[in-house]
Amino acid sequence: MSLGAAVVLAASACAPQPQSTAKAGASDTGNCATSPSLHQQGQLTIATDSPAYAPWFDNNDPSDGKGFESAVAYAVAGKLGFGPDKVKWVVEPFDNSYAPGPKNFDFDINQISATPERAKAVDFSTTYYTANQAVLVLDKSKYAGATSLAALKDARIGVQVATTSYQAALDEIKPSQQPSVFNTTDDEVNALQNGQIDALVTDLPTVFYLANAQVQGGKILGQFNYDHGTPEQFGLLLGKDSGLTACVNQALAALKTDGTLDKLTTTWLSASANAPELKP
Repeated sequence: MSLGAAVVLAASACAPQPQSTAKAGASDTGNCATSPSLHQQGQLTIATDSPAYAPWFDNNDPSDGKGFESAVAYAVAGKLGFGPDKVKWVVEPFDNSYAPGPKNFDFDINQISATPERAKAVDFSTTYYTANQAVLVLDKSKYAGATSLAALKDARIGVQVATTSYQAALDEIKPSQQPSVFNTTDDEVNALQNGQIDALVTDLPTVFYLANAQVQGGKILGQFNYDHGTPEQFGLLLGKDSGLTACVNQALAALKTDGTLDKLTTTWLSASANAPELKP
């Protein structure tokens, strides 16, 4: 599952600069930058939804290189041998992206969780982001100043049914009362705004969105790691059996090895999103 996020960025970043033209490697279709699998020769076609929200993008303009996913997309493009002037962005609605059939892009980047069910119809790259759990409160809540999970022990916690968040709340927050379980995100939001719960626990990308698009007076209290359950892992989406999948995986591996991916994550999803780590 993926929701957009509307967070005002606190940090500033430069527009995309020309990346190294060193190739990430070759797939069985040949050189990555000249692969016959490209949607259009001579350019890299990248898709995302519209509107494209912060902190993943900036001002609904994926082409400016600002925001985590825009920056990652240009970094991948550089490893594949495409400078910023050779990248073309197209709009692809989230729900359409993982539908079976031909694609009008080379890869889609849109907080798309790589799930076995979706992978039956499309290819996913290796992960470029694993979402932490996060806590959302109201800015007038008595818990708005909490800086640790222990400070939430007596809070009334709300989670969505059949999610990792339920067990994460039990194991990490260890609340003194059982978390309230809701069928939908809307139900959680209503409960928070109506005072039925003190805090809402869900994955960090969803918290980004809720705090700025749905919850009036919402405050992102912070994020915390949870190693159990099924984490939300985002991958670049490609057409099924794409000849570019191996190239994209090699590009991401290079970005992980040289530290670029960690740097972009810190820049856009930690500092910029103002989501501090909640210690035990």
